[in-house]
Amino acid sequence: METKTKQSIEQFIGQTRLPKFAIPTSYDLYLKLDLTACTFSGTVQVNLNIIEHTKFLVLNVLELDVHQVWFTNSNHQTYKPCDVVVLDGEDEILVLGFDEVLSVGDGVLGIEFSEALNPHLKGLYKWRCFPCWDEPALKATFKIRIDVPSELTALSNMPIADEKLNENIKTVYFEESPVMSTYLVGVVVGVFDHIEETTADGKFALNLAVKALDIFTRYFSTPYPLPKLDMVAVPEFSGGAMENYGLITYRENILLYDDLLSSANMKQFLTIVVSHEVAHHWFGNLVTMEWWSHLWLNEGFATWISYMATDIMFPEWKIWTQFLRQTADGLRMDAMEQSHPIEVEVHHARSIEEIFDDISYKKGSAVIRMLQGYLGDDMFQKSLSLYIKRYAGKNAKTEDLWCVLSEESGLQINSMMDDWTKKNGYPVISVKSKDYILEFEQDHQSQFLSSGLRGDGLWIVPITVSIGSYIKCKTFLLETKSQKLDISELVHSPHQNKSTFNEKNEEKCDEHFWVKVNIEQSGFYRVKYEDKLAARLRKAIESNCLSATDKFGVLDDTYALCVACEQPLSSLLSLMDVYRKELDFIVLSKLINVCYKVVEISGDAIPDLVNDLKQFFINLLLFSAEKSGWESIPGESHLNALLRGEVFLALVTFGHDKTNKEAVQRFQALLNDRNTPLLSADTRKAAYIAVLLNTSTTNRNGFESLLKLYKEADTVQEKEPLLRCIASCPDPNLVLEALNFMLSEEVRDQDVLYVLAGLRSEGREVAWRWLKENWDLIFSKYGAILLHQFITYILTLFCSNEKAEEIEEFFVSRVHPSFTRNLKQSIEEIRLKARWVENIRQEQSLPELVKQLALKK
Repeated sequence: METKTKQSIEQFIGQTRLPKFAIPTSYDLYLKLDLTACTFSGTVQVNLNIIEHTKFLVLNVLELDVHQVWFTNSNHQTYKPCDVVVLDGEDEILVLGFDEVLSVGDGVLGIEFSEALNPHLKGLYKWRCFPCWDEPALKATFKIRIDVPSELTALSNMPIADEKLNENIKTVYFEESPVMSTYLVGVVVGVFDHIEETTADGKFALNLAVKALDIFTRYFSTPYPLPKLDMVAVPEFSGGAMENYGLITYRENILLYDDLLSSANMKQFLTIVVSHEVAHHWFGNLVTMEWWSHLWLNEGFATWISYMATDIMFPEWKIWTQFLRQTADGLRMDAMEQSHPIEVEVHHARSIEEIFDDISYKKGSAVIRMLQGYLGDDMFQKSLSLYIKRYAGKNAKTEDLWCVLSEESGLQINSMMDDWTKKNGYPVISVKSKDYILEFEQDHQSQFLSSGLRGDGLWIVPITVSIGSYIKCKTFLLETKSQKLDISELVHSPHQNKSTFNEKNEEKCDEHFWVKVNIEQSGFYRVKYEDKLAARLRKAIESNCLSATDKFGVLDDTYALCVACEQPLSSLLSLMDVYRKELDFIVLSKLINVCYKVVEISGDAIPDLVNDLKQFFINLLLFSAEKSGWESIPGESHLNALLRGEVFLALVTFGHDKTNKEAVQRFQALLNDRNTPLLSADTRKAAYIAVLLNTSTTNRNGFESLLKLYKEADTVQEKEPLLRCIASCPDPNLVLEALNFMLSEEVRDQDVLYVLAGLRSEGREVAWRWLKENWDLIFSKYGAILLHQFITYILTLFCSNEKAEEIEEFFVSRVHPSFTRNLKQSIEEIRLKARWVENIRQEQSLPELVKQLALKK
């Protein structure tokens, strides 16, 4: 390359966005698959509007061989570029340099290209399988045709317009699409079994999609924008699902439901995911984010509304109580110094992989839920419908949504919501009481951080508070550092209305004068109560005066404050003790999760007390286990099935002897009869873990039995739970064997995350050593798209500053843009746990309390 040309091309290196010399209006894409040679080739012709005189056209490519390029203007003059430069690496661009200036006006750019079909879950398999202007705002129409072997089925975003057969090759022509973003273009080719429906009848996932389409059509007052919707199970898929316009792709285990082999949890997950992907056809596909900084408009809203649709389809699931898991995960990540705002600055498209995280999805959806509660359901729905109509087929920014909401509600939504979307974190609200006056405070360093530090900033916070009863409530906006609330009227006034919750216990609960802030956990913030208010809340929980969501919230806030070393572990354990008679699924699920975390940290902080802690946690759960039993009861609720699986898994994990023996016996029954009713899909994981806990290098029978089950399993519903357990053995040698098995051809690339998720602290050293020794292989085999799974699941098992430093040193020369933030977050989590370990060791009264709780029946 000549120096002058080289210098000209260098101006495009390292840029955040493509230069706007030209805007695409439509694509004519032809693809030809050669499955024998595992290659594909193609031609794309892009109708362009040249908007300024230029000698360069710059667009996106990734790992494509570019062969021929030409540009024809509206006067039928054809230009060939003098330079064709593909810059993969960080830039992922194709720079075309022309000797002559391309004039303003319309034209057609043609490109011939080819590449090998690759095994790295990038789709064909590549992120980009054709050259394009791959930015969400650069919408265009797409006309696609594809050559495939005649025996295969080809699907794309639009219905098939025509098919032509030439010997053993079939050319499939698809109808032209409406205007859409390039990232939503999809093509799948294969041999498919299929079912189809145009009414509300059909198989489970199909039935869900048809119902969801109807729900969203009514909610947004806007019809589904395409003539068809295909949902395809893909054998290898890095994500859970992808909302390609009119062609949603899924992991097999998410789309394929089996009444016998799929657990209640998987049935619920499938419902939420299908609803999420269908919802994207309004929020994301019809109205699209202007740039990746506004990703949360896609993912936060699709997450929130998927729960709304699930609640309409299955009201008995009480799914909004389970939405609290989304909120809790968002709160946890956003309490880290390595968090990011919901609207995060994205400097390069490659780094977007890192923001498909708990902030965009979970904090985003929780903030939407908070806003919905503040505005009211009707106003919120009316505003969203107007937003969809106004920006249909267009691109939007977060400000556009706030503008519509402000316009409809008459409130200044921008000023309130900018706090929640444009900066990190959230506040902790301190609550005190004196003479029937409640004082709420968020000081200028109110941002809650798990590190114990406090970030600067004030938020406009929608506060809700109950005073001893759910019919005695107050709501207000906390817009300043502090505010006082006189509750004397509420304390002494007679009941004015009928309670919506727990009427028979209202009088008993009133006597305790409890105060619960953030009713139903609708707000995205933490609450810290002074000691006397915290004590009253414990009594209210013990007396069953609080709703399930509020019992969840009190426990979640207390746990978070404990991790941040703002409250002692003894305070958390004392609170957990009042949940002994709990039977609600979402509360028990949170209780079990906290039990796991406490046992994990105690292994490093107070190893001599771990067995006593486990006994205490067993005692907490025995009541619910006895009520549940191992086997389902005819007509029982979906929530009971969920509860059974979690409770027995926890008892097995904590070493309850009776439960372990029962689990092993039922596992033996499964080995003898794969269809045994003694071990349901909901309880199989508990049995698998029980077997592994009794396995070692010298007694491999259990480990070998699980491997045999996996290899003989016919369905993904059977294989996934086995993979989730295989690395949970306490013997490091077998953990190493499981990790090596994961790298073998017997485990699909997409499924490595299941194996990694099963790792426990006993296997952390061997897993870390294995990761270092195999890093180059892992990087090349799985690519950037799956690396964050290895980093998160292995590194965060540690809790010492020394290990954090060792990890930092290893990655100094191995950092990659796709996991930079993820690595920093993992190291921060290690340091947070190290700090918590030291804090727990300083609690002198802890041993005596733990032993008392272990003995309490």
